Amino acid sequence: MEQKVWNALPLRNVILAILAKHQGVILDNEMEAIIEKECGELSPSAINKALMDLEINGVIHVSRITKTKRRVEVIKPGAEFLAVSED
Repeated sequence: MEQKVWNALPLRNVILAILAKHQGVILDNEMEAIIEKECGELSPSAINKALMDLEINGVIHVSRITKTKRRVEVIKPGAEFLAVSED
């Protein structure tokens, strides 16, 4: 039976550290590969939940580039993302 080791850092902090190393912008597949190296195998839903929590709190913005690629970027103070509805 494979023994799992609990990571001491929350996934949100790992994501923010990765973004800091990449000047605040990274593609999601690159980020997932780095997370897998540092934290081991994580489910995509756990990563998506952490990204959603960070986006809801106004720390990052996730945008879709293609159907399978997303861009994750840090929101700089004073440059908050405002959704504009097209009525």
